[in-house]
Amino acid sequence: MSDLLKNIDARAKLAGTNKLEILLFTLGTDSRSGRKETFGINVFKVREVMRVPEITRAPEMPDSVEGMVSLRGVLVPVVDLARYAGVDTGNPPDIMIVTEYNGHTQGFLVAAVDTILRLDWSAMRVPPAMLTAQMGGLVTAVTELQDNRLVMLLDVEKILSETSHFDDSNLFVGLSPLEVTDRTIFFADDSSVARKQIEQTLDILNVNYISANNGLQAWEELQKIANQAELNQKHVKDFIQLILTDVEMPEMDGYVLTKKIKSDPRFKGIPVIMHSSLSSDANQQLGLSVGVDDYVPKFEPHKLAAMLTSKLSQK
Repeated sequence: MSDLLKNIDARAKLAGTNKLEILLFTLGTDSRSGRKETFGINVFKVREVMRVPEITRAPEMPDSVEGMVSLRGVLVPVVDLARYAGVDTGNPPDIMIVTEYNGHTQGFLVAAVDTILRLDWSAMRVPPAMLTAQMGGLVTAVTELQDNRLVMLLDVEKILSETSHFDDSNLFVGLSPLEVTDRTIFFADDSSVARKQIEQTLDILNVNYISANNGLQAWEELQKIANQAELNQKHVKDFIQLILTDVEMPEMDGYVLTKKIKSDPRFKGIPVIMHSSLSSDANQQLGLSVGVDDYVPKFEPHKLAAMLTSKLSQK
């Protein structure tokens, strides 16, 4: 299974091409519906894949958290994804996907892993409202394979939020409004959990905002703002002073969005900040390679606030 995660250097070349690689897996056959659904997770968030090791049960943990495992001396929480997603398989999972994102490591128990698939973000669609409601917002994007399988990309940030409670309101303690006023930022993120936390941070900072749920929608809205600025013989910077973008988004990712913004002279002087749970140095370098002005990790309101304060306070 380790062969699945080789050639990371080749994957680094995907930045700015609107492509991604996802590890496909299943949670087993739902005993109630008889369906075996296929899910995916970005390979950049996968550290390793292994057989389920011995799990130490821990008290007072969320129902879907099986317990903890020791990986090279580090205790890692383990989430049973089938139980979390409400899938009743009747069989214990065989495989653990070890994930690492946003500075957190956790294990996901699954029935089986399939393969790594390279896709274009334009083929990843925003899930229909019915699927979003059915899966409780767990799916951020869907695509159909040539064999007619529907692949659902998991919102792993939502899972981390709800199983570790790292988005607790205490994270906002100590934040205060900016000294400057009349600042507006534009942000794009496909995760409802991330959008909520960004909005909470901006509300405390007393910063106005416009948002989009994916990169394509963001680019379309930014084009409208730029066109409006031209009609009024103003600069885009008179309308928005900063752009904050996620990396992983259906239809158009944050790398391509950044390249488009940086290649359009109407957005000159507006900083683009990459806001992502892909927090490794390698991923930060990928962002810099497409022209982002800075990088801030997700789910750390104080770091986000400090970055915005610095950028928005500049004349």
